[in-house]
Amino acid sequence: MTAVAPQAPPAGPPRHKSLWRRLVAPLLSLVLLAAVFFWFLPQFTSLSDVWSAVRGMSWAELGLLAAATLWNLATYQFVMVVTMPGLRLREATVSTLTTTAVSNTVLGGAAISLGLTYGMNSSWGFSRSRTSVSLLLSGLWNNFAKLALPVLALSLLALTSTPTTGRLVAGLAGVGGLAAAVVLLGLLLRSRESAARIGTGAGRVASAVLRPFGRPPVQGWDRATTKFRDRTALLLRARWHWLTLTTLVSQVSLFLVLLIALRAVGVTSGQVSALEALAVFAFARLLTAVPFTPGGLGVIELALITGLAAAGGDRPLVAAAVLVFRGLTYVLPIPLGVGTYLFWRHNRSWRREPNTAPRTDLVPEAA
Repeated sequence: MTAVAPQAPPAGPPRHKSLWRRLVAPLLSLVLLAAVFFWFLPQFTSLSDVWSAVRGMSWAELGLLAAATLWNLATYQFVMVVTMPGLRLREATVSTLTTTAVSNTVLGGAAISLGLTYGMNSSWGFSRSRTSVSLLLSGLWNNFAKLALPVLALSLLALTSTPTTGRLVAGLAGVGGLAAAVVLLGLLLRSRESAARIGTGAGRVASAVLRPFGRPPVQGWDRATTKFRDRTALLLRARWHWLTLTTLVSQVSLFLVLLIALRAVGVTSGQVSALEALAVFAFARLLTAVPFTPGGLGVIELALITGLAAAGGDRPLVAAAVLVFRGLTYVLPIPLGVGTYLFWRHNRSWRREPNTAPRTDLVPEAA
């Protein structure tokens, strides 16, 4: 009897192609960063001009800016405490500062941040189920806020000035997107059957989008939406108002740092009103939905400076204010996050055995 040689497994994609695909995103990000910081920004200001603008601030302005910055950092934790029953504020502070530092420094840092969040919460005794619910709801409400802020800003601008066609179109599009998202969420939470139908419909849309790229149709979206509904329904019904409030406070607090920086460097309300600054800020925040660079580095600066300058702000002063704002909200959390990470690694007094944190009826516990 002749032995049959075993067939070799099908060859995967060439290694050089796989490596090239992994390098494309970092290379594009580096090109974008270089273009922004070495070509775009020098047309507006220089580091010496930024330093001069900071030195020109009064002690009262510096104190107000510092207070707004510290409050903004504190608000990061509120959403996590609301969506994670049993988590203490001190634990939320360590977690959010650490994961923010990772997201701000590593391309694709969002995935690493997720792993860190699970690891930290597990070390404090929380199950993966409770962490998953927290991440799902905080991310969902954050995206709702990104949709709602431009709508709010454009609506307020329309009430205080003559609305343009562009503003009306953008405002109506934002209202439509926000309304559709809220309606879908309501239907998803209504019953397991409606959640499954939404998942099936979304899967068909995603498959249609992927088909021209030669990708196979997606599967299991009905089960995923049903699982999301089962995990989050109780917590949302009990805390949706607190989740909405804390998310809004976090977004507005971040904007206040920008507004105070603008006023402190000399950009007056006659040049850029608070509502105009809010509109530019809101649309710049929308850009962070697509992670071109870590923490939106380069992208946010580009959007804010061009938008605020177009609104009437003095270009060098606007650039100085934006760089101060980003220094306080993007750069400052990095060393703070390194410190909280080291604290978490070495501190044992907060540790619990896995899945031993006090149980809650608001989140179904699993693994």
